[in-house]
Amino acid sequence: MSTILNNVDQRIGARIRTEREKRGWSLTDLAEKSGVSRAMVYKVERGESSPTATLLAKLSGAFNLSMSALLLLAEKHDGRLLRRADQPVWVDPQSGYVRRHVSPTSDFPLDLVRVDLPAGADIPMPAAAYSFLRQLIWLLEGELVFIEGDVRHEMKPGDCLELGPPDDCVFKNESSQTCTYAVIVVRKD
Repeated sequence: MSTILNNVDQRIGARIRTEREKRGWSLTDLAEKSGVSRAMVYKVERGESSPTATLLAKLSGAFNLSMSALLLLAEKHDGRLLRRADQPVWVDPQSGYVRRHVSPTSDFPLDLVRVDLPAGADIPMPAAAYSFLRQLIWLLEGELVFIEGDVRHEMKPGDCLELGPPDDCVFKNESSQTCTYAVIVVRKD
């Protein structure tokens, strides 16, 4: 599995480098725009460091992309049918958060992602990761606490939340069991 994860890290790093170069930015430019150190950007681009969800959110926000869109560009699959066995999976090395990109790559302006958030984990996301898109969180199993700025949403299975105006957010699993939720992202193309 480590070979697969290393390959994912290399594809993510290559995509980040491509996005940076496409904009004519130096490593320093991206570091300043994202709030991620230049050394860490360099390590991630070279596939030498497995980025955390928080770090990816900061980098994608600097590019005016959602984390889903950035990962989708790195994972690229063609066709209208994306079989479960072919759905890209990424694991946050810090929290154990498991992200599965469910929707096929297309011009359809929606991304569907399934997330398994381990017990006790929390994933902070900066407002920059949400400033250019609309999304819903649909809790499938377990319990999820979603914090938007000063607002705390305690979610139970079946609950669906539309995110409000961009604000720093935290996905938290305060329970003793993994929670599973879907993130539905509507892209503004």
